Amino acid sequence: MIQYIRSLVFIVQMYLAMVIYAVAFLPLVLWDRSKAFTAVRAYSQYVRWSARWIVNLRSEVRGTVPQDEVIIASKHQSFFDIILIVSVLPRPKFIMKSSLRYAPILGWYAERIGCVPVNRGKRTQAIRQMMEGVTAGDAPAGQLVIFPQGTRVAPGAYLPYKVGTAVIYATTGQSCVPAATNVGVFWPRKGILRKPGLAVVEFLPPIAPGLERQAFLTRLEQDVEVASDRLMAEGGMANDVQPTRI
Repeated sequence: MIQYIRSLVFIVQMYLAMVIYAVAFLPLVLWDRSKAFTAVRAYSQYVRWSARWIVNLRSEVRGTVPQDEVIIASKHQSFFDIILIVSVLPRPKFIMKSSLRYAPILGWYAERIGCVPVNRGKRTQAIRQMMEGVTAGDAPAGQLVIFPQGTRVAPGAYLPYKVGTAVIYATTGQSCVPAATNVGVFWPRKGILRKPGLAVVEFLPPIAPGLERQAFLTRLEQDVEVASDRLMAEGGMANDVQPTRI
């Protein structure tokens, strides 16, 4: 019960802080678009700090943090893996679902850092929207983060990797940095409870340009899933949990 109350307090103050940070940085962001990166990074670092002190959820980013223009293909389990990624990348931008454009505060700042909105459902249309946004001449340079399964996936569940990441990889000719995580063990997709522990995002060795589409997707899935399983076991998830297809 105590952890549940702490979790509720944490969530309330996290969203209140989002408003405070957004308003505080607004003049700077209106003057200089690049200051939006400073704003979202500062907020993410605050969320990591407050999670540690309110709900005893520590966090760690492992591996070499990308600094150049690369694709980052990350396992996505909850909002907290986004927080960890944004807290360390110099210029992160995301492939995001189109409806988030209309979210108060979040949508405006997402536009300022160059996130690419995509309508889910129609594969051909989604890929076309995605590539138009990625290759647009006014798109800010930075690290493009994509969730190759297309949505949050709970620990122990399995969702196939979509072709969109491979299309971006082939079109841009950039390296792809896989990223694994275990944050869903402590911060679930849904619900209020935040569990104590050590949440990790780990940047893995990059995949160089030039692989054929299916070879790339196979390697990406293998790298991310094996590393994520290792991190989730480290976080206390049973090794014998069998993935459930969703």
